[in-house]
Amino acid sequence: MIEEIRAQLRAHVEVITLIERELADMIATAVETTVTALRAGNKLLVMGNGGSAADAQHFVAEIVGRFKMERKALPAIALTTDTSILTAIGNDYGYDLVFKRQVEAHARPGDVVVGISTSGNSPNVLEALKLAREMECRTIGLLGKDGGTIKAVSDIDLTVPCNDTPRVQEGHITIIHIICDLVEKKLFS
Repeated sequence: MIEEIRAQLRAHVEVITLIERELADMIATAVETTVTALRAGNKLLVMGNGGSAADAQHFVAEIVGRFKMERKALPAIALTTDTSILTAIGNDYGYDLVFKRQVEAHARPGDVVVGISTSGNSPNVLEALKLAREMECRTIGLLGKDGGTIKAVSDIDLTVPCNDTPRVQEGHITIIHIICDLVEKKLFS
């Protein structure tokens, strides 16, 4: 069992090393895009399914509440949290539109819309990001594997190049924490 634990920890380190090597520049772009939007009075809209829904909520909690600094709240919405909206849209329009309808309702030009998908192929995230681009929002894809279909509609492609879902999720939360930390520092230091 100890060897399996060590193997999983080594796999985690390998993914973080890949992120450092392959995504540092794009993470910096995501930070600058987010800072620019927030300075202009825009907001973040964040979505995902399953564990990615939890990551979306975590991201928004750090932006609205605080990451490390005592500071004013920043505007962000997790599109994963309102069960009445999710079930009404899912029932009336189908699950593929649960995020798109919310983007239609809440997004404005200049907002940043973040889609999280470990496969890169979640139809509801894809549809929402397509609409966000049409609405002149900036789009960020926190993706896994090869980026899937969502990569093509992500202005900023943060694809963790790994096929192991738990490692992709660990990569996503690391990227989210880096973005939150640097956004706070740039806006409030």
